[in-house]
Amino acid sequence: MKQTIMTALAASLLSGSVWAADIPLRDFFRNPEQTNFTVSPDGKSVAFLSPWESRRNIVVRRPGQPDKRVTAVKDRDLAGYFWKGSDRLVYVKDNGGDENFHLFSVDLKTGKTRDLTPFPGVRAEIVDGLIDKDDQLLISLNKRKREIFDVYRVDLKTGKLTLEAENPGKVTSWGTDHKGNIRIAIETDGVNNTVLYRDEPGGKFRKLLSTTFRESFSPLFFTFDNQRFYAASNLGRDKTAIVEYDPKTGKEVKEIYSRQDVDVSDLAYSRKRKVITCASFETDKLGRECFDPQARELYAKLQAHFPGNLVEIQSADRAEDRFIVAAWNDKTQGKRYLYDTKTDKLTLLANITPWLPEDKMASIKPIQYQSRDGLTIHGYLTLPKGKEDAKNLPVIVNPHGGPWHRDSWGFNPEVQFFANRGWAVLQMNFRGSTGYGRQFWESSFKEWGGKMQDDVTDGVNWLVQQGIADPKKVCIYGGSYGGYATLAGITKTPELYRCAVDYVGVSNLFTFMTTIPPYWKPFLDSMYEMVGHPEKDKDLLRERSPVFHVDRIQTPLLVLQGAKDPRVNINESNQIVDALKKRGVEVEYIVKDNEGHGFHNEENRFAAYGAMEKFFKKYLD
Repeated sequence: MKQTIMTALAASLLSGSVWAADIPLRDFFRNPEQTNFTVSPDGKSVAFLSPWESRRNIVVRRPGQPDKRVTAVKDRDLAGYFWKGSDRLVYVKDNGGDENFHLFSVDLKTGKTRDLTPFPGVRAEIVDGLIDKDDQLLISLNKRKREIFDVYRVDLKTGKLTLEAENPGKVTSWGTDHKGNIRIAIETDGVNNTVLYRDEPGGKFRKLLSTTFRESFSPLFFTFDNQRFYAASNLGRDKTAIVEYDPKTGKEVKEIYSRQDVDVSDLAYSRKRKVITCASFETDKLGRECFDPQARELYAKLQAHFPGNLVEIQSADRAEDRFIVAAWNDKTQGKRYLYDTKTDKLTLLANITPWLPEDKMASIKPIQYQSRDGLTIHGYLTLPKGKEDAKNLPVIVNPHGGPWHRDSWGFNPEVQFFANRGWAVLQMNFRGSTGYGRQFWESSFKEWGGKMQDDVTDGVNWLVQQGIADPKKVCIYGGSYGGYATLAGITKTPELYRCAVDYVGVSNLFTFMTTIPPYWKPFLDSMYEMVGHPEKDKDLLRERSPVFHVDRIQTPLLVLQGAKDPRVNINESNQIVDALKKRGVEVEYIVKDNEGHGFHNEENRFAAYGAMEKFFKKYLD
């Protein structure tokens, strides 16, 4: 079931001295030879993504047969794929980063590919993969009206689309029961969210409960008798918990799992055995709590094979006898295995990035510091390998995108690349970052460029006080909201930064609000509450928009932008660049015509990080 995503910005994309620079830039940012493994429903085949013509395409591996590439896409990496039966794959792809994803099917017997949603300017989203119905899918399309999505049933044999549910105008997500029937709809008026429910397919929806945008109640999936459902809820709580909810009484029946320190984000279950298995959460690292003895034993057995690594089951066959297992840590993307429960055997499928030696990567260390108004800010500090005890290091401060997102512990090619070049990296989960509860999130409201930016500044000052950072060699770099934080940093505290890199960042909060995609407009009123209203908060937004304060900028700036970005329109970067040029300030500006919100094509990543490396060396070495 697709969870309601309230924020219109929820995306975090990308997401010194040359003493250590013995690893080529391309090795950090090139596509892995084999990644994104999945096992077929019958357990006999494995699919994965592999580069062909510099683009990630689907390859199928079957016992006793050579690997077979089954797609031939040349313009864009596939955004994702999944099995539909054991002889068909479905994948999604957009055009040049416009995020209007089309859905394609590939028949493995005939080799035929079909565009299931051949509608220009229309975005397809999966509502229910209908895992037990090999020839059908439930998807949503904004074909009728760009602002809203209707639900269609797709016949994968014929390509026929049948309208399943017409959006009355305010529904932003749909939920199904275990039989694939639409039973839940979430609608919004921009500020308040209402959960609609019906007792049977085709019945009339009734209002179950309403919440403000400050509250969170996200249905996850139904109980196995399809009478109740599980939800992630912070109603009456600060931290989100997993609860069981009874729609007949309109009440929470019981709390399944909660924590005092962080939100609990998700719940997994066994389709075969019809039991809930584990809840997942994130402290400094990803964690899980398993309620089911079989799941607990399975994870314990797998973890024993990979001490010091995070372990995750990424795919399963229908019989739940074979699993794709991933093992990784902060120094490597790790390896993928096929695990057979009957033989208790792990078969190596791939080492994701064997050209990046784990012993040459830096450790990513969880840290925390206090903000000036007393909040605890969690984050990660990466020191170049061999310089863990060094002082006065050159530092890249890297605020994340979103902003209602978070940085996590694990392998990060960007961070490792910077550390390999001799630069320390500071990442911080400033106020508003997700996972730390409602109060921490709400403390970010109308604080873009305000207290959120102070949290970044306080992190820099903490590093200087610790003796880690050379105060004369601190640069700031970020993408999306992180790009905004970069521009806000060099206008609010220009003396703090030696250089800055803005990657698809917002420069003008007024124009940003007017250029968001049409399907984000239902959330605009809540954005006004969280960021600021262009009329009621005019003075605030002007003060917090970096483009109006270019006269304060004294920091060398590099700007990167995708021409087709639907989230942060190219005009955001054009404005800041043009304003600086009018002042006679040199600014390096790189635009890629075939990219959107972040550079996804391999050659564009190489160009972007090549420009960054040259830029940072100039000011940090």
